[in-house]
Amino acid sequence: MGDAKSRHGHRHNLRRLLAPRHIAVYGGEAAAEVIRQCRRVGFAGQIWPVHPRRTSIEDLDCYRTTAALPTAPDAAFIAVGREATVAVVAELAARGGGGAVCHASGFAEHGPDGAALQRSLVSAAGGMALIGPNCLGTLNYLDGAALWPDQHGGHPVDRGVAVITQSGNIGQNLTMQRRSLPLAQLVTMGNAAVTGVAELVEAMLDDPRITAIGLHLEGLDDVAGLSRVGLRALREGVPVVVLKSGTSELGARANLSHTSSLAGSDVLCDALFRRLGMARVHQVGTFVETLKFLHVHGALAGARIASASCSGGEASLVADLAEVCGVELPPLPDATEERLRALLGERVPVANPLDYHTYIWGDRAAQTDCFTALLGAGCDTHLLLVDFPREDRCAGGAWSTTVDAFVAARRATGAPGCVVSSLPESLPEATGARLLAEGVAPMQGLADCLTAVAAAARIGAARRTAADAVPPDVPSASTETCGAETGGAATGGAVCQLDEWTAKRALARYGLSTPEGVLTAAHGVAEAAAEVGFPVVLKAVGPDLAHKSEVGGVRVGLTDERQVREAAAGIAGLGERFLVERMVEGAVAELIVGVHHDPRFGLALTIGAGGVLVELVRDSVTLLLPAGRADIAAALRELRAWPLLSGFRGPGADVAAVVQAIEAIAHYARDCEDLTELEVNPLLALRDGAVAVDALIRYRDTAPDLAESAKSHDAVEVEVTAGDRPGAGQGPR
Repeated sequence: MGDAKSRHGHRHNLRRLLAPRHIAVYGGEAAAEVIRQCRRVGFAGQIWPVHPRRTSIEDLDCYRTTAALPTAPDAAFIAVGREATVAVVAELAARGGGGAVCHASGFAEHGPDGAALQRSLVSAAGGMALIGPNCLGTLNYLDGAALWPDQHGGHPVDRGVAVITQSGNIGQNLTMQRRSLPLAQLVTMGNAAVTGVAELVEAMLDDPRITAIGLHLEGLDDVAGLSRVGLRALREGVPVVVLKSGTSELGARANLSHTSSLAGSDVLCDALFRRLGMARVHQVGTFVETLKFLHVHGALAGARIASASCSGGEASLVADLAEVCGVELPPLPDATEERLRALLGERVPVANPLDYHTYIWGDRAAQTDCFTALLGAGCDTHLLLVDFPREDRCAGGAWSTTVDAFVAARRATGAPGCVVSSLPESLPEATGARLLAEGVAPMQGLADCLTAVAAAARIGAARRTAADAVPPDVPSASTETCGAETGGAATGGAVCQLDEWTAKRALARYGLSTPEGVLTAAHGVAEAAAEVGFPVVLKAVGPDLAHKSEVGGVRVGLTDERQVREAAAGIAGLGERFLVERMVEGAVAELIVGVHHDPRFGLALTIGAGGVLVELVRDSVTLLLPAGRADIAAALRELRAWPLLSGFRGPGADVAAVVQAIEAIAHYARDCEDLTELEVNPLLALRDGAVAVDALIRYRDTAPDLAESAKSHDAVEVEVTAGDRPGAGQGPR
C-alpha cells in the first residue's frame, strides 16, 4: 500500500469504514435498504442520504451533493452506476471520507474497458479504504453497522467470528445459518480493487472482540500480505480458517520435471496455509463448524478426544470417523474407567468411545455423575453425541435432561466439551445458544465436528513454534506481474537446462553426495568404467535429456568392459558424451526432491516417494522456502513411505543424512536467482548416507557458474569428479 505513512492512513480509514460513526448512502432503493438494515441492527450514528433529486429517503432528508454533507463521513455505501461510482469516490476522497462500499459491477470482471475503469476507481480512492466494487457489502454486528442492501440473518453480538469472503452470495448464506455461529463481522470483497484480504485480516486482528477469522478465497493475489498477517494472527492467538475454492493453475508453466506435476497451485496454497498455521477446510458446513469450535475452545494442545453416547452404533461411528478425520480416541485413564464401571454397572462395557446405554437415560443425577467422570479423562476435548427429536412432532424432555447433565459436568470440571449431533438439523438453535453461553461448543454434524477438532489441534501445533516461524520467500510484485503476463514463472528470457553432470557438480558444491563418476566420449567408456569400479551405470548426457530412462538413455548393472562398450553403442544416438558412475546399491528407499519457482508463491520444495513411478504413487509433501531441518524432517514423517525410512521390518535409512541432503538442495535453490526448476530423482536413502543418482536443473537467462564450463567442455576429454563418493559431498561453496 505504499510507504508506512500511507499504510497507516489506510488502516485508520479502514477502521472508520468498518465501525463508522456516520454513514452516507448514495442511490435509490439499495440506499433505502441500507438505512433499514442499519436501523435493524441498532446503528446509533447518523445516516445521510445523498441524492440529486429526491428530498428524503426512509424519512431522512437528502443532501444534494457530497460537498453538502455535515462532515466527511466515516463510511459510504455507493449504489449508483459504475461511471458515477468513480465520481462519487473521488468526491468522498477529496472531502476526507474514511471509506466506501462500492456496490456497482462492470469493472475488472468485465474485460479491458472495465479493468480500465477500475484503475480509475483506484486512483480516485486515494487514501480511502474501499470495499469492492462488484460486492454486496459489509455487516458489523458488534457495532451495529450494516452497509448491506439486502436481507441478512445475523443479529447483534458482543464477541464472535469475522468472515471475509470473495462471494456476496456465500456471505449472505452464512448470515442465514442456523448453527449458533456468533457472526461478529462479515465483509464481501468483490473485486478487492483497493482493500484486500491482508488489510481486512489486519483490521479484524485489531479488534479484541474477534475470536476467530474465516476466509473464503477464490484466489490468492497477495501472498506476501497474507503471510504477514497470517503470522501475526498465529502469534496473537487468533485462529484462522480458510475455505479455498478453485483448482485452476495460477499460471501455466512449461515444466519438464515430475516435481511440478506434484506441486500445482492448490498444493502451494495448502503449503502456505500450513506454514501460517491456518486450517483449510473444503465445505461450507465444515467452515462454519470449525469457526464455531474455535470461537468456544480456541486452538487445542492435541486431538485426543473422549466421546459418550447412549448407542453402540453411534460409538462405532465415532470410532470410524475419528480415524478418518485424524482424531485420537485414547484409552480412558484407570481412575476414569473405574469410576464409570462403578456408576454404570457390570452390564455396560467401559471404553472410549463410551456407550453408556440407556439405563441412566432421563436420570439427571446419574448422567451428571457419568459425564463428570468422562470429562475427568484429561483429553483435549470431550464429546457428548445426542440428536434431538423434531420439535414440531415430538417431545424432547429427556434429551434436554441429558444436555443439562453435560452442562453441569462441564461446570464442575471446567474441561473443554462439545455437544454434537450426528445430523446438523438435530440440534435446536435455542439449545445451541444455551450451550454457547455455558462454554460448550454446540457442534452440528459428527464428521464436521471431528474435522474441527483436528483443525484446532493443527493450529495449536503451529502456535507452539510461531515464534520461530518465518514468511516464505515471495517474489516481488514486479516479478509476479511478469510471471502472470507470460503465463508462467517470471521469465526474462529463454529457459535453459544443465546436463546431469553439470547439475550434479553444482549441487555437490552445497554438500549433496553423488556417485563417483567420469564424463567421457564414447571411446573412453570402458576405461572410465574400470577406473570407477564395477558394477557401473552408463548414461547419455546432454542438455536436452530430461528423463533419460524414458528414452532408453540409461543402462544399469554393467559388470565388465564389454557390457559397457555394447551399452554405449546402444544409446549412442542420444548424445556424444556419456556419464559412467559407480552403481549405488542397498537403498532403503528412493525419494524425489524437487524445487520449482512459482510466480506468486516463490520457491516450493517438494519431497516424495521417488523413482520411475513417482507420478503414479503421488506420495509427496510440498513446503515453501525457506524451510529448516525441522520442517524437512516433519515433511518426511508425513509421507506414506515414512515407515520404509524409519525401519519397516528391517533397518531404516540414515534419516539425518536424508534431511541434510534435502537441506543442501534447498540452499542451492535459494542461492540460484534464475532457477525455474530443480529435481533430484531419485535421492537414494541408504542405511549410511544419502546419494543423488540423477539431477535436473533449469534456469532463466544466464546459467549458474558451472554452466559455461559445461558448454565449452571437450567431449573427448575424460574427467573424474574429485571427491564425489557415495555418502560424501564436496562441502558447501
